[in-house]
Amino acid sequence: MLFSKAINKYYLKFAPLFIIGVIALLVVDIAQLEVPLIIGRLVDELEAFRAGEMTRVDALNAVSDIVMTLVFISIAIVLGRFTWRIGIMGASRRIAFEVRDDMFEHSLKLSNRFYSEKKVGGLMALFINDIEAIRRAVGPGLLMMVDAIFLGLLVFYRMYSIDARMTLVLVFPLVAIAMAGILIGNKMRRRFRDAQKAFEDLSDVVQESLSGITVIKAFVKEQLEIRHFLKANKNTKDKNIRFVRMQMTLQVFVRGIVSLVFVLMIAFGTQRVSQTAGTADPFTIGDLVAFLSYFGMLIWPMMAISMIINVRSRGKASLQRIEEILDEPIDIVDENTVDIEEIKGDIDFKHLYFAYPDADAGDDVLKDISFSIKAGQTVGILGRTGSGKTSIVDLLLRLYNLDKNQLFIDGVDIMRLPFKQVRENIGYVPQDGFLFSDTIKNNIALGVDDDRAHMDKIQEVSKLSDVHDNIVQFKEGYNTVIGERGVTLSGGQKQRVSIARALAKNPPILIMDDSVSAVDTSTEEKILKNLKKIRQGKTTIMIAHRISTVKNADQIVVIDEGKVLDVGTHKELEERCEFYRDLVERQQLEDEVEVA
Repeated sequence: MLFSKAINKYYLKFAPLFIIGVIALLVVDIAQLEVPLIIGRLVDELEAFRAGEMTRVDALNAVSDIVMTLVFISIAIVLGRFTWRIGIMGASRRIAFEVRDDMFEHSLKLSNRFYSEKKVGGLMALFINDIEAIRRAVGPGLLMMVDAIFLGLLVFYRMYSIDARMTLVLVFPLVAIAMAGILIGNKMRRRFRDAQKAFEDLSDVVQESLSGITVIKAFVKEQLEIRHFLKANKNTKDKNIRFVRMQMTLQVFVRGIVSLVFVLMIAFGTQRVSQTAGTADPFTIGDLVAFLSYFGMLIWPMMAISMIINVRSRGKASLQRIEEILDEPIDIVDENTVDIEEIKGDIDFKHLYFAYPDADAGDDVLKDISFSIKAGQTVGILGRTGSGKTSIVDLLLRLYNLDKNQLFIDGVDIMRLPFKQVRENIGYVPQDGFLFSDTIKNNIALGVDDDRAHMDKIQEVSKLSDVHDNIVQFKEGYNTVIGERGVTLSGGQKQRVSIARALAKNPPILIMDDSVSAVDTSTEEKILKNLKKIRQGKTTIMIAHRISTVKNADQIVVIDEGKVLDVGTHKELEERCEFYRDLVERQQLEDEVEVA
């Protein structure tokens, strides 16, 4: 078994199952211990009949009694095995479920910093392979430990009661097995950890290659990706073979010792039968059969020692990897919060500085940002790629922590607002228009409660985002299941479904992060016109690099290299902001070239 703060609490929670399972296992072990004695007695009874010491009737009665006893024992063993499987194995699977659930719940609370450092394939390996290794250490590991201790000791005692000298000989191979297990166990744990890390790297390669399959095909890089996969696959194979070699070394050693001792027991036992024949305390053939049967039963506890070392080494290595995730600190937490009954949408940036957690000291992506947005305004944030526009979105969604008194919503420091309340009152359309592998209907209804997600509402927001006509052309309409990340939709369709999803939420604050970049200008104009009509009295922030997206906004914030260059209307900025005027001229030139 394994003991750690990650799973200890579940031993208590599922203690009744474990107790029932262990009791049933002990009943099975005790019942099994009677079988060799009964078989030995059967052999002696038959030998006595052969020697003429019993009548046929007495022999038949004795055999009949023995057979009936074996039948009852067999029934008890079957029922006991059924019970301990439900108890022990059932509890181990429940623990695996709980730990996996804890991991997922904790993962959802971790900040973007964590996911910028970890790869999806590696995390998936933890949720699958490592959890399974822990389950085997908790369930089968407990089974083998109980059998190795309880059954092993009882079998050893029964053998000792049959013949002490033959039994004492077995102490030496048991000690040898224990010593080998201790020496090899640590190496097995390290090698299993290496094998799991190799599997994690392989998962990363597969996940990344399949997610980027379109790019790979477009650049004709299939052979390059195959070589990358073969390299990662070979590394996984080599690390697993190193672990299996160590595992097999221990098993071969144990099996070799057991086989050698079994041969010696037969030779020594046969000699004991002949030497004690006719004495007052003979060692009979039945005793030899019972002794060898007990030794056969002892093989499993002896083998279980190596298997315990194996599964525990795996489980401990996996548990260490999982605890690294569970011990990862949660960066975004609520402290000294102030609840606002209703968020209206006033937003103030006051001399805001921000650097990502993994950035070097002084490497700010936002520098002295100051501007205000009044509730009900439509505000455009314009800038070149990498100017810091998306960083502003991340801060408004409280995806990162800020120093106090730099960003305010309705006059309250955002760091004092519960982050759940902040996010519930913001509708967000990301750049990539991320969609889940689900129906179009469910993707649009993601941000609203089930009782509000009626089809008429879904169709309404789809029309507002100019995607309804595209959806109804699909064979299944709104019940069409789109592929992973919405791969079956075009870029423009994904963006428009994402816009519909945000509109269905009807939030007081709507953030559109360059979310019409993949649609044509005609469709863009329809969407912006619809937004202006339905967003009256609600705050709308439109982040863009295209002038046409923001030119009709109430005000436009121009950002470059993390700094606010100017704030004003389209006309005001054209008159006084050279940077903005240059963007306008460049994009007009681009439009003229495209028309030509």
